[in-house]
Amino acid sequence: MSAIAWIAAASLAAWGFLLLGQGFFWRTDQRLPPREAPPVWPSVALVVPARDEADMLPVSLPSLLAQDYPGRAEIFLVDDSSTDGTGALARELADRLGGLPLTVLSPPEPAPGWTGKLWALRHGIDLARAERPDYLLLTDADIAHEPDSLRELVAAATTNDLDLVSQMARLRVATAWERLIVPAFVYFFSQLYPFRRVNKAGSRTAAAAGGCVLLRTTAAERARIPDSIRQAVIDDVSLARTVRKAGGRIWLGLAERVDSVRPYPRLTDLWRMVARSAYAQLLHNPLLLIGTVAGLVVVYLAPPVAVYAGLAGGDTSAGLLGGGAWAVMAGTYVPVLRYYRQSLWLAPLLPFTALLYLLMTVDSAVRHYRGRGAAWKGRTYARPQAAPERRARPS
Repeated sequence: MSAIAWIAAASLAAWGFLLLGQGFFWRTDQRLPPREAPPVWPSVALVVPARDEADMLPVSLPSLLAQDYPGRAEIFLVDDSSTDGTGALARELADRLGGLPLTVLSPPEPAPGWTGKLWALRHGIDLARAERPDYLLLTDADIAHEPDSLRELVAAATTNDLDLVSQMARLRVATAWERLIVPAFVYFFSQLYPFRRVNKAGSRTAAAAGGCVLLRTTAAERARIPDSIRQAVIDDVSLARTVRKAGGRIWLGLAERVDSVRPYPRLTDLWRMVARSAYAQLLHNPLLLIGTVAGLVVVYLAPPVAVYAGLAGGDTSAGLLGGGAWAVMAGTYVPVLRYYRQSLWLAPLLPFTALLYLLMTVDSAVRHYRGRGAAWKGRTYARPQAAPERRARPS
C-alpha cells in the first residue's frame, strides 16, 4: 500500500477506537438524570459574574429574576469593573421586573494570580455565604434559563445526591459561521471529556460547563472553591476536577432549557473565543501542541486527502480506507447536529471545521509566546502570581 493508504488505515483504526472506546462521546442522551421534588426545597444563591454585559443582561437577567423556585433563592450579580453600566442596568431591570431579590456588588480589580471571572466569583460567593445557602448556582451573564431551570437542577442534585450538576448551555447557531463551528465545539469538548465517563462514580474524567453549574455549598467549601483554582483559565474543568478530587459527586450533560444568548456572528468572533484558551487546554506544552496537530491531521484531515488520492490518483486502497474513516467521522457528528437542529449536510464538512480548530490552536500558542496569553475583555492572563486576600464591597 502507498504511504497515504497507510495513514488512512491509521485514521480508520483511530475512528474505530473513538466510536466504541471513548465513552460513546458522540451520543447526546446525557440529559438531567431522573429527579423528584425534595420534601423541603434547599436555599440557593445564584452568583453571576458580569463584565461589560449591558448587551446581554436584558435577555439573560430577566430569566433569572423569573425563576419559579419553591425555596429561598437570591441573585448576586458581580459587576466586574464594567465600563458600560452593567451594574446600574442590572438594578434597573430588577426594580422594573421584580422576581428574585438581586444584590449587585463591585469588587476591585483582580489581585495578581487571579483570572477575572474567578475573582468575581470569589467575591460573589463570599457575600452569598453570609446567607448560608445550601447550593450555589454559578451562571454566566450571557446564559438564559427557562423558568423551571433552577427547580430542575436542584431536584436532580437532591434526588441523586450530587455535589455538582452542570449543563452545557445550547449555544447560538444563527449565522453560517456559527452553524459550521459551534456544534463542532460541543463535539470536540465531549470527545475530550465524554459525558458518560464524567458521570460515572469513581471516574478520573472530570469536567463541567461554566455557564451553568449548581454546586453544593459544603462541597465548594471542602474543595476551597474558587481559591484553589484561582489561576485557571479553563475554570469549569478545573472546578469539576477539584470538586471530584475532594470527594464530590459530579454530573455533566447537555441542556434542554438553558441557552447561551451571546452571538458570534463572524469567524473572527469564534476564532477569538477558541484561541483564547486552546493552548491553556494543552497546559502550554509545545510537545502536546505538536501531538495535537499531528493527531488532528491524521484523524480528521487525512481521510478526505486519501479519498482525493483514490479518485484522482487511482489509489484504490487509500480511497476506500479514507472513505471509511470519513464516513465514521461524519456519522459520529450527526447526533450533535440533530441536537442543534442543523442540516446533516454539515457532517461531511467536519474535516474543514477541524482544520479551522487546528489553526485556532496554533494561533493560541503563538499568542501565548508573544506574551498575549489568554486575552478576554481587555485582560490578559499570561503568568499569574499568587493572590492576596481582598474583599468586595456590596452595593
